[in-house]
Amino acid sequence: MGSNQKLTGEKRRVAILKWLKDAKKPITGGELAEKTAVSRQVIVQDISLLKAKNEPIMATSQGYLYIRDTPDHSLHKRVIACIHQPDQTKEELYLLVDHGVTVKDVRIEHPVYGDLTASIMVSSRHEVDQFLDKIQSTNAAYLSQLTDGTHLHTLEADTEEKLSAACQALEKADILIHN
Repeated sequence: MGSNQKLTGEKRRVAILKWLKDAKKPITGGELAEKTAVSRQVIVQDISLLKAKNEPIMATSQGYLYIRDTPDHSLHKRVIACIHQPDQTKEELYLLVDHGVTVKDVRIEHPVYGDLTASIMVSSRHEVDQFLDKIQSTNAAYLSQLTDGTHLHTLEADTEEKLSAACQALEKADILIHN
């Protein structure tokens, strides 16, 4: 399937699924729209249809990701509780990624909707900057603003030491909530 070739319906969704499965990094809706010669809105609908068929596709701030079933057991995970004002988000995320940690998501406990989770998937300052630029350019609110700054993050790193060092840095910055 050549680039910029207009694909229709099911053929387009098959192609999108293949591209996502083959990708080593997220693919933006704009990139998929360009490859299939349709609008980004059509891609959003295609992704919704694929998700409705139980395809494990996740929307991240960097684009769409196909989630593999095989977990990487070499990675260490930790869920942490944080509290800070919106203007400290950059500091928080930089502290984490500077320690070799990937911030997978942000989660809050909403009084009406219960647990709300949003994928972040940042592991470098560049990805943090892209995430923050997207928040700013869309005038989106941080989920943590719904809970006066209290939120959880799922962290991932290749060593437990990196997670501990990142948490110590957050503690020093008075961002980490202790048990």
